[in-house]
Amino acid sequence: MENIALIDSFSEFKDDKLIDRVTLMAILEDVFRNALKKKYGSDDNFDIIINPDKGDMEIWRNRVVVADGEVEDENSEISLSEARRIEPDFEVGEDVSEEVKLIQLGRRAILALRQNLISKIHEHDNTNLYKQFKDLIGDIYTAEVHHVRPKVVILMDDEGNEIVLPKEKQIPSDYFKKGDSVRGIIESVELKGNKPQIIMSRTAPLFLEKLFEQEIPEVFDGLISVKNVVRIPGEKAKVAVDSYDDRIDPVGACVGMKGSRIHGIVRELGNENIDVINYTTNTQLYITRALSPAKVSSIKINEEKKTAEVFLKVEEVSKAIGRGGHNIRLAGQLTGYELDVIREGLTEEEDDVELREFSDEIEEWVILEFEKIGLDTAKSILDQDVADLVRRTDLEEETVLEVVRVLKEEFDR
Repeated sequence: MENIALIDSFSEFKDDKLIDRVTLMAILEDVFRNALKKKYGSDDNFDIIINPDKGDMEIWRNRVVVADGEVEDENSEISLSEARRIEPDFEVGEDVSEEVKLIQLGRRAILALRQNLISKIHEHDNTNLYKQFKDLIGDIYTAEVHHVRPKVVILMDDEGNEIVLPKEKQIPSDYFKKGDSVRGIIESVELKGNKPQIIMSRTAPLFLEKLFEQEIPEVFDGLISVKNVVRIPGEKAKVAVDSYDDRIDPVGACVGMKGSRIHGIVRELGNENIDVINYTTNTQLYITRALSPAKVSSIKINEEKKTAEVFLKVEEVSKAIGRGGHNIRLAGQLTGYELDVIREGLTEEEDDVELREFSDEIEEWVILEFEKIGLDTAKSILDQDVADLVRRTDLEEETVLEVVRVLKEEFDR
């Protein structure tokens, strides 16, 4: 196979990999020099001439003419009689340049050369891909579902790049099938061997922040800034927003008329409940807003320990804690304080018993279900309607009735 024919056969790489001709030629020269080193021990005395415009190349071997029988290095020296077979008027001491054809390298070397070229081009592509997606970390990206596996969804973008969406980076309610369009943020790019692995996330708080930038013009333009975002993916999120312009209502602008602006974001996140609150440097006010929709009576803050005792009326406690404890957990994450709910109006003299004192008769997981909705004493449960308790917890009516029976027996005694 002639040199130019080999290059022609490699043109597929240029087309398939979108690699420019000059880069392809540079890779070709590197690959050929490696092949020459293996064949002749050194490539120092070889000239490789590449014409990127025509897409051809020539390999020339340079040797010095020595007298017959005095050749010590066959790679850099040539005997006089052999030199005169190339050109009859060569003399000792002159330089001889002889073109090397690929066939002289041997069939096995040519196959290895081709494999090396493929490897080098893939390495070049992977380096470019790594740099490209490193610059996209933290940005929203859209790709199409190519394959769904139990622990990961494989996506493909328009350029055929593979993107990985692990199960733990998916919103619990996410359901994908082949061909679906998926949005998320590029969270990281990791090198697995020489191949970059691009990781997408739909659960990161930054994804919600970027959706605000994308869907709300005032956030995109910088008139409204997103101060903090905390999420329990697919369940609930809290977003603190602010504006340097007093004429702008940041919460109203983000939510829109009847929730029109935020509706698209909620739908994208699997109907995640999003609370948008006004950011403030006033800690007490910030915590009060973060615990919405509960109405806080008062707050006692310990700045040193970063804790806060939040006093609420009994009927507001379950609102503050929220379903599954989500509201108070997110409020704590948003404000940076560990929040402790204190029920107003209860005194030590009151005849009430901590629910955990019944742990011998009531199972731990049942106690936890009541605590999630802010009910951690016997009276707090007995004051509730059974049907309401069943609705607000994940407990069966039979279980709730059994708990009520146990608690009533205690008070009857």
